[in-house]
Amino acid sequence: MELKDIIKDYKYRHQLTNDEIAAQLGVTKSTVSRWISGDVKRIQEETLSRLNALLGYNIDPIIKGKSVHLKRPILGYAKAGYDMYAQENYIGDEEVTEEDFYKGDYFLQIQGDSMIGSGIMDGDLALIKQCSTVSSGEIAVVMIGDDEVTVKKVIKKPDMLVLEATNPLTENRYFSQQEIQQLPIRIIGKVIYTKTYF
Repeated sequence: MELKDIIKDYKYRHQLTNDEIAAQLGVTKSTVSRWISGDVKRIQEETLSRLNALLGYNIDPIIKGKSVHLKRPILGYAKAGYDMYAQENYIGDEEVTEEDFYKGDYFLQIQGDSMIGSGIMDGDLALIKQCSTVSSGEIAVVMIGDDEVTVKKVIKKPDMLVLEATNPLTENRYFSQQEIQQLPIRIIGKVIYTKTYF
């Protein structure tokens, strides 16, 4: 992993422009562009300190080509008008391998037992890949209206969308095409895997 990968990841997750990142760090837009293209390998100490504070961890070992402990944020559930990465949703960080760093963008803490048939338990940490669509049969993070977020298996039918629970004690939910548009129903991520801590 290189500096350019870290900056690209931060830019993607927070939906920022090079200008916005430059303003946050007190550097020029062209400096950020050179970081992203991989043209710059060294950073002044003061800028590095600001970059570490912005990212939430020390990237000095990455710049020196050493191994580093990579992390992904653990987020609560999105609420009306909140950004998934807003401070209100941040609960901490979870270490990941470099491979998993690229697979997923953040963790959600699972609440409830509606997906126990898929091995997803109450309290698990689910690694989520931010996306707006999944294939039928995949497990996704789905936003219903502006204030409800759920993790369910998404079943796509010609005239409806089914949010399927894998716990027989939990009812599935069915939404017509009209409800999908009006509520709305939005897929905001795909579950990559879950971690269980005992």
